[in-house]
Amino acid sequence: MTHSPATQQYMEKQAGDLRPGDFVFPPGDGPAQEITAVEVENDDYGVAALLLVTMVDGGAVRIAVGSSVPVGDGVPVGSNVPESSTSDSSTSAGGDVDAPAVPAVVVPPRPETPPTHTGPSAEELALIPEPDGTPEAVVRAAAANHKGKNGVQVLADRLAKGINTKSGSCLRDLSDLAFDLCIVLRDPDHALAVADLLNVLPFDGNLDRWASIERALALSSFICREAGQSDRAAVYEKLLRAPESQEEDPFKARINARVRQRSLNEPNLYDKEIFRAIDNGNHEAEREWRFLRLEALMFLRAHGGSKTIDEDELARRIGNELESVRA
Repeated sequence: MTHSPATQQYMEKQAGDLRPGDFVFPPGDGPAQEITAVEVENDDYGVAALLLVTMVDGGAVRIAVGSSVPVGDGVPVGSNVPESSTSDSSTSAGGDVDAPAVPAVVVPPRPETPPTHTGPSAEELALIPEPDGTPEAVVRAAAANHKGKNGVQVLADRLAKGINTKSGSCLRDLSDLAFDLCIVLRDPDHALAVADLLNVLPFDGNLDRWASIERALALSSFICREAGQSDRAAVYEKLLRAPESQEEDPFKARINARVRQRSLNEPNLYDKEIFRAIDNGNHEAEREWRFLRLEALMFLRAHGGSKTIDEDELARRIGNELESVRA
């Protein structure tokens, strides 16, 4: 007997939450069908865009990831229910007859939601010292030790006129200054003081601005690990993961985690660009590309490595790149 959706028990469910064992109403007036498989199709950017849902009768429907669809509880109202499923209380004293029990639909457990990365506690944040004076004073103090170094002086002069943490270009100048102080001038203490001006800024959803803060956090983690300050380094690493805990939708959080893990497993380390510069004898271009590779390796190390490059290998590669860019 065929039942229209209006005569069956159903509710709305997010398409991304569909799992094998669920019952979904296909388009039309047919009964709910049990799902046997759910395949995710990504768009060209690697983000989930379409679900291909296969039913037990061999039919299939395509559903956009963000859609809501009508789903049943597994047994259409009015369908035949096995006699064995009737409750013992159906023949209880007084002659009252209970409705037949609906057999439970066994749904496989959903994949675990990626762990939420909580930020550092107040005690941990206290490991990051307050700046010694105004942000402009911190910059001037860092530059004072390196008179004659044009790159640092140009950045410092521009920043000393006024630091606006709402400005993306200002944040980039601060992170560039911190990197120059640490990598080029081998002054990790002042580099960390400048980086800390960025490190305490929260993630506000603006990925362009966050890129500069992220660079500073990765550099700060590296400096502290090298200095044996593992507790302080761990604080920077927790702050680095701030964007990972922003998505509240479990399905989207899982998709984001998958994309993020792929980027960690297959990082862009600029191999082609570096080899091209070597082949062309362009040492300046090679150094610039190696500088970007160094930043990528520091970011990976602050993330605890990946499934393809562990922390020991990252430490070795960072050492090699430091020698190259400082030569």
